[in-house]
Amino acid sequence: MQKLDSTTVAEKNYSIDPDATADAPISKTKLKAEADVAQSIGKKLIALSKDRLIKLELPEALFDAVMEAKRLTANGAIRRQLQYLGRLMRDVDSAPIVEQLAAWEGKNTQENARFHTMERWRTRLIAEPAALQEFLVKYPQIDIQQFRTLIRNAQKEEAALKPPKSSRELFKLIREVSELENPSEDSSDNSSQAIAED
Repeated sequence: MQKLDSTTVAEKNYSIDPDATADAPISKTKLKAEADVAQSIGKKLIALSKDRLIKLELPEALFDAVMEAKRLTANGAIRRQLQYLGRLMRDVDSAPIVEQLAAWEGKNTQENARFHTMERWRTRLIAEPAALQEFLVKYPQIDIQQFRTLIRNAQKEEAALKPPKSSRELFKLIREVSELENPSEDSSDNSSQAIAED
């Protein structure tokens, strides 16, 4: 079965139209493409958390089918459930779902980029003496003494092979400074914090 990502869904712009007239000729190729798109959307729905599924306000039957698919573990059962999801999607306006999925995926990409930028700053601040001056130029409002203390402690912990407590604190401080400069749209999203503190 052909796998389609969200970009393909958006570019192809296949419509799953419940109002299509019964006598309109539809080719097997188009039917197959629509089924593939519907199942691709279904896979993305299964991967979502329950909270995000609730935010999508799916029809009850579709929501229940997605939750059932999340519970399944056998490949054959999952494949059959995806086919069922595809059939249910024929009676649903998929455009708002696709738009919201794309928005979430785009936000995740931005969050990942921000996380990697902060991680690089932490690594450089600990390893490169000149990095703090560069950071100060970019973020002149920082408490430089606080940064110097954390950097010095992080270096000592690293040299002594101790748990990276100060390194974690430094990351938190970098994140706070970064968020003051570029506030996040969703303040409840603490994914970068969770990753950094692992």
